[in-house]
Amino acid sequence: MKAVQITAPSVMKVVDAEKPAVKADEVLLKLKYVGFCGSDLNTYLGRNPMVQLPVIPGHEVGAVIEEIGSAVPTAGLEVGMSVTVNPYTNCGKCSSCRNGRVNACQHNETLGVQRNGAMAEYISLPWTKIIPAKEMSPRDCALIEPMSVGFHAVSRAQVTDIDTVMVIGCGMIGMGAIVRAALRGAKVVAVDLDDEKLELAKRVGAQYTINSKTENVHEALQKITEGFGPDVVIEAVGSPVTYVMAVDEVAFTGRVVCIGYAKSEVAFQTKYFVQKELDIRGSRNALPEDFRAVIHYMNQGTCPKDELISMVVKPEQTSDAMKEWAADPGKVFRILVEL
Repeated sequence: MKAVQITAPSVMKVVDAEKPAVKADEVLLKLKYVGFCGSDLNTYLGRNPMVQLPVIPGHEVGAVIEEIGSAVPTAGLEVGMSVTVNPYTNCGKCSSCRNGRVNACQHNETLGVQRNGAMAEYISLPWTKIIPAKEMSPRDCALIEPMSVGFHAVSRAQVTDIDTVMVIGCGMIGMGAIVRAALRGAKVVAVDLDDEKLELAKRVGAQYTINSKTENVHEALQKITEGFGPDVVIEAVGSPVTYVMAVDEVAFTGRVVCIGYAKSEVAFQTKYFVQKELDIRGSRNALPEDFRAVIHYMNQGTCPKDELISMVVKPEQTSDAMKEWAADPGKVFRILVEL
């Protein structure tokens, strides 16, 4: 079968791989669309320390069921059904798993990162990792996983309808956080460097937008929040500047939720941790209920799906697409590979 493989930093090619045989407790998927995410870009650039090359990337999946293993419960899964997948593993033994937070498993192996991913014609996975989405097209299914990461961050923040929530970064994950916070009734403030992304943020639920390149973020927030600051700040960029902004701008006794990985050390005024009595929380991956919530939202028909897809390419075009993304990463929501 055909597969896309990153063989060395800045080298991506189409290779022949063996078609997987479906095991008794597995489901064989025919991949239709697979998305590239930021971790794939970092792998391509040689900046992902969790990856050993060569690797097949991809964990944002839109597929149809090709074959169902003999030991798989029949209820809920059908040949030809549109599905996405939960691309994470969990060991069942670490403290995260024992506490029921399997998304943060200490020994997690994500598709396309710690193990070969889904950017191939077929993949066979345990049936427990298959998420039915029969009302959706396979193309739209590839948008579910990245948006679910933003949904999970809102759950970590315990957002309610009396909160003002600032989301820093309006990529796909940040958009997911904006959507989920708005669905919970919160007042949402979107912050980004790009006006086009901010306009789209308004369409998915942000009531206010701030361009941090051209506006004074602090002054704008003080006006919006009547001097209190936002109750919740969700950091979805992974930059020292935005990490510091989150702590500086959040209200006293507020919650800061961090999704992005900062690539270098971050210097904080730690007095704010104490003076504001902050809750600072990490948010990693997503839980099954986050996937279900995204599917429910996308089936309502209000999600601007087409505008979240920057380009659709064939496997032979992936190398050029990655080069284009690396040259201007701020302009890309999602690149989908059509298999």
